[in-house]
Amino acid sequence: MARLFGTDGVRGRANVDITAELAVELSVAAAHVLATLGAFDGTRPRAIVARDTRPSGDFLSAAVAAGLASAGVDVEDAGVLPTPGLAYLVESSGADLGVMLSASHNPAPDNGIKFFARGGTKLPDEVEDAIEARLDEKWDRPQGDRVGAIREYPLAVDQYVGHLVQTLSRPLDGLTVVADCANGAAFRSGPAVLQAAGATVHVIGDRTDGKQINEDCGSTHLEGLQEAVVRRGADVGVAFDGDADRCLAVDAEGTIVDGDQLMGILALALSDRGELPDHTLVATVMSNLGLRIAMRKHGIAVIQTAVGDRYVLEEMNRGDHPIGGEQSGHVVMSRYATTGDGELTALHVLQRMIETGSTLAELAGVVQRLPQVMINVQGVDKTRAGIDRGVVQAVAQAEAELGETGRVLLRPSGTEPVVRVMVEAATHEQAQEITERLAAIVQERLAL
Repeated sequence: MARLFGTDGVRGRANVDITAELAVELSVAAAHVLATLGAFDGTRPRAIVARDTRPSGDFLSAAVAAGLASAGVDVEDAGVLPTPGLAYLVESSGADLGVMLSASHNPAPDNGIKFFARGGTKLPDEVEDAIEARLDEKWDRPQGDRVGAIREYPLAVDQYVGHLVQTLSRPLDGLTVVADCANGAAFRSGPAVLQAAGATVHVIGDRTDGKQINEDCGSTHLEGLQEAVVRRGADVGVAFDGDADRCLAVDAEGTIVDGDQLMGILALALSDRGELPDHTLVATVMSNLGLRIAMRKHGIAVIQTAVGDRYVLEEMNRGDHPIGGEQSGHVVMSRYATTGDGELTALHVLQRMIETGSTLAELAGVVQRLPQVMINVQGVDKTRAGIDRGVVQAVAQAEAELGETGRVLLRPSGTEPVVRVMVEAATHEQAQEITERLAAIVQERLAL
């Protein structure tokens, strides 16, 4: 049977895959596992539950709260709040557990359940496996005053916004910003934090009913933000995804600034302030080679991990690195947050504009992205991609041809019989030609 937990919690179609019954059972199992592992300090355990704006979030968060309370856990309902906001509140308040109801950048019919341990960190794989193993087990149900209470957490957004503003060393006075909140969890906190920091803010994608969360808006659909920035003559635009753990940006001319460029801007800012003692940035193998080249010029090493914020976080924690992230805009600044935080990313990029007197285009120009082409080769034996002699030789020949001006990445899909062939090169034409050549060899050699 497939593992229930993916790389970012449990996710699927709400009321089909992610049901109220599953939410209750997962919450009960989580309470039991964490109690067994000694994660609770012996007093009545306390959990904080939050959600994005999806319609299904109401019944799923109620189910999670009911499951936890039935297992003897007191619950505070933070309502609609970004995922990093929940992580912050769990850490700052000393809560024993956090549960986020969100499917991040997925469409409205989907939803997900993500657990945070004490300290605001994601649960390790082995704890998730233990939770899954204890689903549907028989247990002694507490009675009377041993059951948990469920209360509202009315100050959740205000406390999170206050924390974010306090991370800045200077105000954002004079900047005009368009914020696209993806019709999601940032609809209140996103504009509030930018305004509190001193910026003039125009908001789009701030519907609160969640029916159009991530639909033609937010960090996965930047066209509306590009148009709004140019039309309003704004200095910059920032776009979050449905649970606001990601941020991408648009400069004054409407040009997209991706996660690699944002990471480069922030790494250089930390370095200039003497706050990057290890001179290291953590990114995934999907980050553009242009990022590595730019960082190398400034004496900053780039450590690459497998795709997924979980792996970025593991490497950051292993080496105590202060910044890391993904091309998608999921950026972690570990001095201030335990997970990716789109609003925090936006604030510190805007602060860099203020402190340098530079436009976003000028700052982003430090990272010259190399042309990148990717082809998904379907219907192949992905397990042989790294060992088939013909494929390995073809990749080696392509890498020799590219030299230091490009690279080749063959990445098997985690869910399909697909091998993703990606090539970066000095020109788009060269990248296209080599990608097509390698894709044909992969198709021929690995066909099922």
